[in-house]
Amino acid sequence: MRFLAPQGDPVTASGRTEAFELFKAYLGTTLAFGILLSRQFSFTVGEAALIAALTAGSGFVLHELGHRVVARAFGAQARFWANNLMLLVAIAGAFAGFLFAAPGAVWHSGFLSKRQSGLVAAAGPIANMLLAILFLGGSYIALRMEAPVIVVLGLRAGFQINAWLGFFNMLPLGPIDGAKVLNWSVLAFTLLLALGGVLAFYDRLEPYLTQWWLSH
Repeated sequence: MRFLAPQGDPVTASGRTEAFELFKAYLGTTLAFGILLSRQFSFTVGEAALIAALTAGSGFVLHELGHRVVARAFGAQARFWANNLMLLVAIAGAFAGFLFAAPGAVWHSGFLSKRQSGLVAAAGPIANMLLAILFLGGSYIALRMEAPVIVVLGLRAGFQINAWLGFFNMLPLGPIDGAKVLNWSVLAFTLLLALGGVLAFYDRLEPYLTQWWLSH
């Protein structure tokens, strides 16, 4: 997610390094998803932690870096801030069997046009969707090469996690990215939401997509 820096809270504030903030959120996200994976699937704690680090953790970091890179490309000052409370909520929720992940956000200052603001918002979900496609393709390649089951399941988990992150962040609700994309372009919003929906519900759509592919 992405926000405009509030008055009195400049994005260049000293005392909190962005690298530490990203690392803290990365570890918290990895821990929360690792706990959830170990509770809901037949992964050991170590396997779940590794899969979470490579899929959820990387997906979160690339999502936020997408916002930051595009905002800076348009001349705005931008940096990531972790949300310590929401990190604790995510970890506690994972122990309870559910997950609500909002570990932080990119704040920026400086003027951005409606189009630029929309592109900054879209960059995060697009990063997750691209990761989802890569993980999905990797899972099919691993399956074809008869890779160990843990590799196939890990790649599939990476696909599902990033697909849902991309789709959820495209919903036009409150401060979520989708609302800002919709405010910029109905067409861009519709296309990204549709792609996110196909990826998020791919497991249910897969039999129909396969049948369509074979029939052509």
